[in-house]
Amino acid sequence: MSADQTQSWAYAESVRIEDDITAAARYLASEFGFSALSPATGAFLEVLAATAHVHNAVEVGTGTGVSGLYLLAASPDLSLTTIDIESEAQHAAREAFSRAGVRAGRTRLINGRSADILPRLASASYDLVLLDGDPLEVPGDAVEALRILRPGGLLVVARALMGGRVADPARREEDVVAVRNLGRDLLASTELRTALVPIGEGLLLTTVRQ
Repeated sequence: MSADQTQSWAYAESVRIEDDITAAARYLASEFGFSALSPATGAFLEVLAATAHVHNAVEVGTGTGVSGLYLLAASPDLSLTTIDIESEAQHAAREAFSRAGVRAGRTRLINGRSADILPRLASASYDLVLLDGDPLEVPGDAVEALRILRPGGLLVVARALMGGRVADPARREEDVVAVRNLGRDLLASTELRTALVPIGEGLLLTTVRQ
């Protein structure tokens, strides 16, 4: 990547100014030892959900609520089901949603593993699924995500480049290989439309061909 490209990428990541509630949730994520999605990634998700007229979304990886706040900001009609194994972080997310003025009926926070929860969700019932959980569970989660999405719904896989590790063929860690292979499979499928977006740690966007 050229110096100009690197500078442009850094600029895109820094130009978004977050509101106080989101910034506080991001700081709390760092206190928990989590890495929240970048401001540029969050802004992209918000615009994506707004333009796609998302009404029902599922998120794997609640964290302290940073990505959830961006999704919920996309529309006052958007409802979010968010899944995480960290109950204390989810409590912080619930408080962040409340401070942002999100009414309780718009959010459903489920504590548990995505591999256990996603199979319980109804098929063809959601407009968008965001996967930002354990990289080793993402391939299985993606299969369930495609099942629960409505026709024309959108699967978003966060951290699809894993800070550049996925693009480095020398990196053969189990989590890197899992995410790299998922990306290749989604991009190669003739039944899906998939794009890899180099924003933040990378996003894979996938929808079933109509």
